[in-house]
Amino acid sequence: MKRTDIIVAGAFALGLAAMHPGGLLPTAAQAASATSQAEQTTVFDIENMTCALCPVTVKTAMEAVTGVAAVEINFDAKTATVIFDPSVASDETIGTASTNAGYPARARD
Repeated sequence: MKRTDIIVAGAFALGLAAMHPGGLLPTAAQAASATSQAEQTTVFDIENMTCALCPVTVKTAMEAVTGVAAVEINFDAKTATVIFDPSVASDETIGTASTNAGYPARARD
C-alpha cells in the first residue's frame, strides 16, 4: 500500500472514531464522575498544537505517565484536561511529558 493511502486510511479511521457517540475512550467528564477522592484534575495550556494529529501526540505522551487516568484534549482551546493520582504523578511530570514530545504544557493555576 502506498504511504499516502496509509495516511488517508489512518486519518479516516480517526475521523470515524471521533464521530462515534461513545468515542474510543471515555471523556474527561465521564472519567471525572468515576474518579475517587484520591484523584486530581488539572487543566494544562498546550503550545504548538497546529494540526489535527498534534492532540494525538500530546494525549499519548500524557497518558504514558504512570498515575494518569484520563486525558481530554481541546484542540480549539489548546488545552488538555488530565485526571491523575497525585500520589503517583504530578502536574510537573505530566507537563514535562508533553513538553518532551514537542508541546510545552503548563498547568493552569
